Amino acid sequence: MFLVTRSTVANRGALHIRQVPRKFMGRTALWPRGGSLSLWARLVFEVEFLRYMAALMPFVVATLIWRDYALAIAQAPIPMLILIYLVEARLLRVPPGQRAALVSEAEAERGLDLLRSRARRILTKLAAGRGVAAGRLHLVIEQSEMLRIAPLSLVSVQSEDGPAILDLTQEERALVNSTLFQPPLTERDLQKIGLARKIALHDIGLDAREISAHARLAAMRAARSGAQ
Repeated sequence: MFLVTRSTVANRGALHIRQVPRKFMGRTALWPRGGSLSLWARLVFEVEFLRYMAALMPFVVATLIWRDYALAIAQAPIPMLILIYLVEARLLRVPPGQRAALVSEAEAERGLDLLRSRARRILTKLAAGRGVAAGRLHLVIEQSEMLRIAPLSLVSVQSEDGPAILDLTQEERALVNSTLFQPPLTERDLQKIGLARKIALHDIGLDAREISAHARLAAMRAARSGAQ
C-alpha cells in the first residue's frame, strides 16, 4: 500500500486536484519520498513502457545470438505485439472472462461492507481529531489490475474543501495502515473484489455532520492524553 500524502510523495505537484475523487493510475506517476525498495520496484513496474521493454527482451537476446538475422528479427512487429499481449493480458492479468469467478457474490458483498466500515471508522477519527465540522471527506483506493504480482494500492484521503488531498500526520498514517487492510480483508482480497465487480476506484465518503458527539469527545480526550 502506498499512502498518498504530501509527506510521502516526492513529486508533490502531482497531488494537485480539481475534483474529488482524484484518480492517479494511468494518468500521473507518483514517486515515494523515501519508501522501501519493494515499493519503488512495484511503482516502477507499473510503468507500461518499461514493462513492454522487458517483455521484448527475448528479441534483443535473439539479435545478439543470431546476428545474421538481426535485421529480420528487429522488423517483426507482429510477433512482438503478440508477445506483449500475452505478457500483459495473460501472464500479468486475469482475462476479463475469468474475473467474475475470482470471488463469490457473498464474498464480494462482505468485503465491500467491511471496507466501508473500516473507511468510515478511519474518516471519523481523522475528522474528529482535526475538529472538522463541515464538508465531506473521501477515502479513495486505487488498485492495479495486475493480479499475478504483488498488489499495488494507492490510498489517499481527499477533501471536497479545496478540493485537496489531506497531508496526514504520522499518527494518522499509522491509523490507516493499522486499520484498512487487515484480515479478513487484505489488499489482495480487495483487488479480487474490484476485478470481479469491475470497480476501478473505491471511493468511500463521510460528511462531517455525520460524526457523533461521542467520537468528537473521544478525539479530544485522546489529544489531551497525548499532550500530557
